[in-house]
Amino acid sequence: MTAEPDADGLAARLAASGLAALQLAGRSLLPVVQGGMGVGISAQRLAGAVAAAGAVGTLSSVDLRRHHPDLMDRTRGLEPGEAAKKTIDDANLEALSREIAGARQRSGGRGLLAVNVMRAVSAYAAQVKRSLEAGIDAVVVGAGLPLDLPDLAADHPRAALIPILSDARGVQLIVKKWERKKRLPDAIVIEHPRLAGGHLGAAQVADLDDPRFDFENVIPQSRAFLRAAGVEDRVPLIAAGGIRSFEDIARLQGLGAAGVQLGTAFAVTAECDADPAFKRVLAEAQREDIVEFTSVAGLPARAVGTPWLRQYLKAEPRLQAVAHAKARCTKAFDCLAQCGLRDGLAGWGQFCIDQQLASALHGDLKKGLFFRGAGELPFGAQIRSVRELLERLLTPASALQPA
Repeated sequence: MTAEPDADGLAARLAASGLAALQLAGRSLLPVVQGGMGVGISAQRLAGAVAAAGAVGTLSSVDLRRHHPDLMDRTRGLEPGEAAKKTIDDANLEALSREIAGARQRSGGRGLLAVNVMRAVSAYAAQVKRSLEAGIDAVVVGAGLPLDLPDLAADHPRAALIPILSDARGVQLIVKKWERKKRLPDAIVIEHPRLAGGHLGAAQVADLDDPRFDFENVIPQSRAFLRAAGVEDRVPLIAAGGIRSFEDIARLQGLGAAGVQLGTAFAVTAECDADPAFKRVLAEAQREDIVEFTSVAGLPARAVGTPWLRQYLKAEPRLQAVAHAKARCTKAFDCLAQCGLRDGLAGWGQFCIDQQLASALHGDLKKGLFFRGAGELPFGAQIRSVRELLERLLTPASALQPA
């Protein structure tokens, strides 16, 4: 399957808009990055479509076997233990290779393809290496500081390396540490914890409103540091969280960002790899439906307050009071390097995040955890195409036709 040749029209729209293109990895791109969303939400279909349009399409590396029935058959019914973990990890690495190849075919060689890998997962290093071996254009890492990413990518100097951070201190730390390894970030995603969905870059829920995360502070402060370090022109900043319009992009570029990243807005497109029921839950959620809580990975998170999540949060104090370390992961996957449920960390979430996210992938309200950003969506509750979303983002409100 090859992509429809629609990138040229969007490039012309960008040129007419007054927005600047995103210069990344030697390419001139639409200034829009599709965020990585797991489990299985952003796989080859979505990432390939976004790249085909001339933007950055991103696969999430987490548990991609969910899109491959043969790999699910191979990993079903395993007894918890090291053998089961290896079998599942190997299946996910195979799925990652398949998804990258599929996204590449769908992109038609346009745009840029990235893989998002969570630093918090136990297979982090293996997934980074497999992505690079499979020829991915860029590796994006969040959910922890990827201080070792230059080492993991040492044999792939042409691949772009992009950390996700939330404040200027993190930017300074990463750049200084990476400079000692003779490598700079090819871009940095600045993700606002008060606005983004999924796992958030703050120590605890109470920190989400800290002004140090505001784009008006982080972007100029980070630009000033990069300028003083003599690398401002080499490390573009990409703002993530709460972006829904041309005017948002223009404002953020005015602050010094080179581009923007969106997650939920792409999760409700026709091309998103999730079940239609998943898209409806995200698209129809109201402001009062969005819930912040501490995830099983110990990070603040934001999701739709579905029946499962509401019931879990009611039971959480009791579950945390009896939290205790298990001998091994009871679900066989053992996906996180540290897990509140497995390791008995009482202040962390007490559920299996892989199982709940996999249920959401299939639209299961009774069991699913539906990560979502805080803001309204560009098309409200409508499910539209990637092409329509990008057109909307590149068009000033004054020029929009009635929907």
